[in-house]
Amino acid sequence: MAVMRVNPTRMELKRLKERLKTAVRGHKLLKDKTDEMVRRFVAIAKQNKDLREQVEAELGDALRTFMFAKAMTDTTVAEEALMMPARVVSLSCSKKTLMNVPIPVIEISEKGRDIYPYSFLSVTSEMDSSVSVMNQLLTKLIKLAEVEKTTNMLADEIEKNKRRVNALENVLIPQTKETIKYIKMKLDENERASIVRLMKVKTIIQNR
Repeated sequence: MAVMRVNPTRMELKRLKERLKTAVRGHKLLKDKTDEMVRRFVAIAKQNKDLREQVEAELGDALRTFMFAKAMTDTTVAEEALMMPARVVSLSCSKKTLMNVPIPVIEISEKGRDIYPYSFLSVTSEMDSSVSVMNQLLTKLIKLAEVEKTTNMLADEIEKNKRRVNALENVLIPQTKETIKYIKMKLDENERASIVRLMKVKTIIQNR
């Protein structure tokens, strides 16, 4: 490990000891934070996986039902029936912090009571079923988007923290320790040289 370019003085030694103490404390805090973030990430990733599988299964069923209903209904009638939505959905996006990571919060507000934008006489019951499932899936799709974004942001932050931990653990802390060792060695050499000089001076004075 390369030694830092510093003057081997007692002031520098004191400064580096304080720096090492701060680096060790920061390394521990960052490592603990990363471990906790990983724990939470695993829980959110599992939630994301379960929600995605659920949404994909329900969406597949809804699309199959819709295609069947469309096949049983005249194309023009089906298009006219679904052209004007009966409900209006609004989204409001905000943020909250999780382990100092800003993550999205999406809230849904709906206007309109009836989810069916057509007369029941104009389409088949399969169309009613697919529209009902699609309406329920909207909330889950938005929740899935929120959870997936949270998962990605946590993964990025975990990666950044791991790089910081590795830099402290493998570069800064060992380099600081080596530099402290080098300064101590130089100070000891200077002290021994001073003692030798004093002894020589004393010998010269005694010989006189």
